[in-house]
Amino acid sequence: MLIERNALLGFKAGLKDPTNRLSSWVGDDCCTWEGVACDNRTGHVVKLDLQNPHPFSLIDDNKWCLGGELRPSLLGLKHLNYLDLSMNNFGGLRIPEFVGSFRQLKYLNLSNAGLGGLIPPQLGNLSSLQYLDLYSDLDHVREFIIDNALWISHLSSLQYLHMGNVNFTEGAHWLQALNMLPSIVEVHLSLCDIKAIPVSLPHVNFTSLSVLDLSDNFINSTMPGWLFNISSLEHLDLSNNIFRVIIPPAIKNLASLNFLELTGNQFLEGKIPTALGGLCKLQRLGLGGMNISKNLHEFDEVFSGCIKNSLEILEMSFCQVSGYLSDRLGDFRMLKDLYLSSNSISGPIPASIGRLSALQKLDLSNNKLNGTIPRSLGRLAELVFLDLSSNFLEGVVFEEHLANFSKLNYLDLSDNQLILNLTSDWIPPFQLQVLNIGSCKLGPQFPAWLQTQENISFLDLSGNGILGILPDWFSRSDSS
Repeated sequence: MLIERNALLGFKAGLKDPTNRLSSWVGDDCCTWEGVACDNRTGHVVKLDLQNPHPFSLIDDNKWCLGGELRPSLLGLKHLNYLDLSMNNFGGLRIPEFVGSFRQLKYLNLSNAGLGGLIPPQLGNLSSLQYLDLYSDLDHVREFIIDNALWISHLSSLQYLHMGNVNFTEGAHWLQALNMLPSIVEVHLSLCDIKAIPVSLPHVNFTSLSVLDLSDNFINSTMPGWLFNISSLEHLDLSNNIFRVIIPPAIKNLASLNFLELTGNQFLEGKIPTALGGLCKLQRLGLGGMNISKNLHEFDEVFSGCIKNSLEILEMSFCQVSGYLSDRLGDFRMLKDLYLSSNSISGPIPASIGRLSALQKLDLSNNKLNGTIPRSLGRLAELVFLDLSSNFLEGVVFEEHLANFSKLNYLDLSDNQLILNLTSDWIPPFQLQVLNIGSCKLGPQFPAWLQTQENISFLDLSGNGILGILPDWFSRSDSS
């Protein structure tokens, strides 16, 4: 124990601790010190958790950050299996090579610790490591770099890997390294400057992989066929790349998939396979920003599958889709978020939308919808966000349309041809933060019910036909 105590004190001597977070590091029993944990049976130090306990969004001014140097005296902790230095600020230091000597280490978290530079390949010696997090989103420190990722293949016990924002140089062999990890469950490689991905692999060894995040890279490729051999996959995020997306019928092999995000890629090629509708566990489908250029009726057969019983989030904004909203929309009883904005969808809003009792966010803005707003929309009591702006909707909006919206905080009906028939003594059931009813006929009297809205941060009443003098209560309010 004396060796371990001295190892900790030697490590502390190299740290900058502006608020004396480690003031408890005195006395003989280091097992009682802040951030230190010992094995109950042997008494050896097994855990060192010095994560900054306070938010790191303002880390430059965060007085709670540890800094300084990482001294090798820490190697005196021969039984250490957990090390967390995350959310501190070590000023761009490289990860010391000696960290690769903790052969019993199972958990290593250096995310947002203000470290950077080339990641030492000595980390590949950590054959017991199960969890490795090197993610960083801090602009003021230099980024992590990997020029050859093959050392990762030696982490034979690894289950969780997060290297978001680590720069993988060209030829880093990252996929070959990952494909050699027998126990890997989660891989997060967003914002890694990855430009290429093999379309095929001789052997796919990902037998346990559940989460794969390759979002926000520069991958210019067709959809890799080997992805659809990973039957354990539950979460696949390929968003914001340059994939020329072809969804093959083999997607049916991903029967456990609950999250599929393809938003922000180039375009959806070929016919949409009906097998997509057979993903009975899929909760999120993201196709936003893709040039799909298809009629919605091409999705009819897909959306008639069991996907309609599980889907909670459907993102198809900015997809250049056209056609009508089908009455089948009401079959998606689990749907919470529906984003179909900025397309060329025409025709009326189907009355079946009132069956979406779980719906919280509905965005149909910037389309070519016409007709009246169905009264069934008023049944959506869970609605928080409603945007029907920039369409060709007409007719009257009655209090009945809004009577059940007790949770609503965002309402945009602007740039339509709507008439708001709301009595002067009407008391809304909601408290809005955003209200945009520009171009809706509302006047000639100023809407007295606005006096009940105490949280509004954005208000547009332009082109409403309101006449007369602003009431005193409005000119005194924060929303004026």
